[in-house]
Amino acid sequence: MDVSIIIVNYKSKNLTLNCIKSIRQADWSDLTYEIIVVDNYSGDLTSHDLKPLGEIKFIMNGRNIGLGAANNKGIKLAQGKYVVIMNPDTLAGKDVFIKLFNYLEGQPKTGVAGLKQFNLDQTVQDSCFRWPGLMTPLFRRTRLGRTGPGKKDLDRFLYKDYNKDRVRQVDWLLGSFLFCRASALRQIGLFDERFFLYLEDTDLCRRFWQGGWQVIYNPDAAIIHNHARQSARIAWYKFFISSAAWHHLISWFRYLKKWGIK
Repeated sequence: MDVSIIIVNYKSKNLTLNCIKSIRQADWSDLTYEIIVVDNYSGDLTSHDLKPLGEIKFIMNGRNIGLGAANNKGIKLAQGKYVVIMNPDTLAGKDVFIKLFNYLEGQPKTGVAGLKQFNLDQTVQDSCFRWPGLMTPLFRRTRLGRTGPGKKDLDRFLYKDYNKDRVRQVDWLLGSFLFCRASALRQIGLFDERFFLYLEDTDLCRRFWQGGWQVIYNPDAAIIHNHARQSARIAWYKFFISSAAWHHLISWFRYLKKWGIK
């Protein structure tokens, strides 16, 4: 098996089905692949829903165990040389899998690659980042990001000083699409399940680097990511009462405890 694709569904049935359709419509050439769907106790997706889309491995969790833990269930079942972590709100480009497969085949030191991600209106999303600073989550999610210190920190964080149309090493990649070398992934360990939601991708990329593997942004491949950031640019005090922001804050404290600011 060449590629295993893992999609975690949580109350996103229609997005998940459209994501799978885009995978089926992609150009695979002679590559072999499998799709593994993990439902995080969402109640809106069954194996019956997946039957019209061909053979798919389906795991239904008895509770919502978090994004990283759900992905880990799929990874443990995966048989591919490469493992692709793919959010349900993404749509694969026609040649995305072939391009990244061929790239990693020619780059044996690369542990994980990300790609260019477009919004539905074809504007480009930020999908590669430097390590966050102490205040980065607050700057990123509140209007404090519009202040002088906030803008300076976010410009650094978002690689505003680099050309995003070139292949390059980056600190970490957005977890909505990660093309991972399975052997490297198993060497460094799977997702840290203490991160229920948010920063599990940052932590994973840190461990790729720590394990001697490169983290690469490759804009030659692209997807559409129908993503609406929750609680972005809210008043600073609302950061502490938003449910999504609380998940982010808890993960941030766990990240700081594990890695500090480096």
